[in-house]
Amino acid sequence: MRFGEVGEGERPRITVVGAGIGGLALAGALAAHDMPYVVFEQTRRLAEVGAGVQLSPNAIRPLLRLGLGPALREHAVRIEAMEVRGWTGRPIARTPLGEDCERMFGAPYYAIHRAHLHEALLSLVDRDSLRLGQRLRGADELGDDGARLTFEDGTVRDAEVVVGADGIHSTVRETFLRDEPVFAGLGIYRGLVPVDRLPDEARAALVRLWLGPGGHFVCYPVSGGRHLSFAATVPMTDAPPESWSAPGDPEELRRAFGSWTGLVSDIVEAVEVTHQWALHDRPPLRQWSSRHITLLGDAAHPMLPFMAQGANQAVEDAMDLAACLAAPTDESTGTRLARYESLRIPRTAEIQRGSRGNAGVLHLPDGPAQRRRDAQMAVHAALRDRTTLYAHETGRSVVPSGV
Repeated sequence: MRFGEVGEGERPRITVVGAGIGGLALAGALAAHDMPYVVFEQTRRLAEVGAGVQLSPNAIRPLLRLGLGPALREHAVRIEAMEVRGWTGRPIARTPLGEDCERMFGAPYYAIHRAHLHEALLSLVDRDSLRLGQRLRGADELGDDGARLTFEDGTVRDAEVVVGADGIHSTVRETFLRDEPVFAGLGIYRGLVPVDRLPDEARAALVRLWLGPGGHFVCYPVSGGRHLSFAATVPMTDAPPESWSAPGDPEELRRAFGSWTGLVSDIVEAVEVTHQWALHDRPPLRQWSSRHITLLGDAAHPMLPFMAQGANQAVEDAMDLAACLAAPTDESTGTRLARYESLRIPRTAEIQRGSRGNAGVLHLPDGPAQRRRDAQMAVHAALRDRTTLYAHETGRSVVPSGV
């Protein structure tokens, strides 16, 4: 059998590029099935940046199967409902979550600090299989002989399977297409505020959205309820490099949102440190796998954050890819990667397009179009209208039943 091909009972060594949420989720899923892997990460010290992330049931169910229930219960906040209002405070829509979500979809809706999620996923990884300070220069398909990775320090490593989980600026993606991130004309101020600096209403286990002309504001509790994570979207005329850690100006945030109603103005007044994230995505790919190389998460399908599905889809990718690689068949590696791609591309492409479409819908000026949007949001606020997203099952064969 040629190097890189997988026969019945054999398990390929998987080389993962990137130790973000998607890469670590894949490592955890592979470890759960006792499959060998190694993870290469360009940073020398793992420290997840950003603020909060919303985790919906489609990602929570597999994370619970991987054993992350205790970490989620300790650090995450179980969200009771999602509320949408206009910038002046008028109610638009309310979606119940909490027990209704668990009953309907078999898992809660959580909000968690990205650092806590990253730490939980890292606990699933064998530290001897983690290589830090390894910046990738290029990945090449070698046909029957697998793939080759070249790093900036001159190191060359051959691999049976390469998974590019290296984010929106993915080097592995260049194996398939040399495209560039597309600037959305929007930026987000992100940050955390201690809840003890805010009115008591900030402690409610809610995801809150306020919609206004040209922008919107989102907040929810994280860190076991000790902090409120906020994300304030505004127009941005220039296209700076895509980065979650670029510093933002709290005074500019206050000028943009200080006149908004209630809790929004309280939050922006309390902000001391914020970061500004220029929003980019890329068009959906028609192909992201070859015989020995594939993509995962933002490397495959970077999406705008307006459906709160970026991290959730990376977890789904990880579970489906691990399931395809672990399947006890005599199929080649290329066939397994093609199956993974066929499972993921239609779903992630639809979510990419939906997220991009929401950018305009959420930012309508007050008027007839805004009123029609508000009416539609109220009609479709029922939890059952989230079934396509939340009920999706992924990677069920990765972890033995009962774990």
